[in-house]
Amino acid sequence: MTAAKKGRIGRVGFVSLGCPKALVDTERIVTELRAEGYIIAADYKEADLVIVNTCAFIDAAVAESLEAITEALRENGRVIVTGCLGGKKKADGESWLQERVPKVLGITGPDSLAETLALVHAHLPRPHEPFDDLVPAAGLKLTPAHYAYLKISEGCSHHCTFCIIPDLRGDLVSRPIGDVLREAENLVKGGVKELLVISQDTAAYGLDVRYRTGFAGGRPVKTRLLELARELGKLDAWVRLHYVYPYPSTDAVVELMAQGLILPYLDVPRTLPARASACAQGNEAAGERRKESRANCGLESGVSRHHDPLDLHHGVPGRDRRGVRVSARLPARGAARSCGVLCLQPRGRSAGQCTSRSVARRGARRPPSTLHGGAGRDFC
Repeated sequence: MTAAKKGRIGRVGFVSLGCPKALVDTERIVTELRAEGYIIAADYKEADLVIVNTCAFIDAAVAESLEAITEALRENGRVIVTGCLGGKKKADGESWLQERVPKVLGITGPDSLAETLALVHAHLPRPHEPFDDLVPAAGLKLTPAHYAYLKISEGCSHHCTFCIIPDLRGDLVSRPIGDVLREAENLVKGGVKELLVISQDTAAYGLDVRYRTGFAGGRPVKTRLLELARELGKLDAWVRLHYVYPYPSTDAVVELMAQGLILPYLDVPRTLPARASACAQGNEAAGERRKESRANCGLESGVSRHHDPLDLHHGVPGRDRRGVRVSARLPARGAARSCGVLCLQPRGRSAGQCTSRSVARRGARRPPSTLHGGAGRDFC
């Protein structure tokens, strides 16, 4: 059976094997699909795809599950496997089932409602019904129609002493890459022409989950900025990365800019070389930031070598006027097109202590008032 015709509500068939717990898992999947408007098919020929909920308790159960998967592939051809057999692993941690039934659309384990639904959405999207759906597939946006923000993670694991963000939003939590790409696709289908990728620490995307492999469109995709940028670059829209700090993988992202997959744009936070700046950030962060400062030079030359110069932003923790003037001269070495100087104050200090004139004289592209953000706004 081929995919559902355009405008036709998707039909999903089910084969449920195993114990009552597996049956409850099937009931939950059926309930969610019906709530989303899918139709539950009564046989293979009616179905646009088939979900087989498997058992692996004993050898006979494994054989029955394999037989059910084989039958579904033969009679329908579009099969998603879930349940205990789907979760069975080899000694090396890889799926035991994948090499035995390589033609299935995807495999999930027991109690994997979200992952199974994601596979259904990827292979059998529910068409938008303007008379039934109160909210468009891309969601309601408060930005102009031509661009939208795409948030890929929340929080930050760098506990810099001048920044309050980890206290407010917690440590880094990356969104599943399948969810991010599905949202991006819906935004582009809804008319968005530029995707602005945002987070607190964009280059750290996936670090908290050890860059585990997710699924997008039924394909395995690693939860990492490089793979995310590559997938976003395939969409019919500009892709602009914000808040990309220096990490070992960032150079590879710059190469995607050279290839034209994403826009040649970086917000690079450059640490000042002065010792007072390192002390203001805290001993633990100082060494790390010094390494990042050296890495920044490579990023700047890498972008300018391939494309227009990047936008370089200097954060200045606890800086006086002289320090601001010194920092504003640094971009000349990196061929940066422009420099925004952000004053970072100890908590409780007024943002007005960094005067607008000291920033404006250095050619900040945005009004100076927007560059003041309290304790590390936007630069964490």
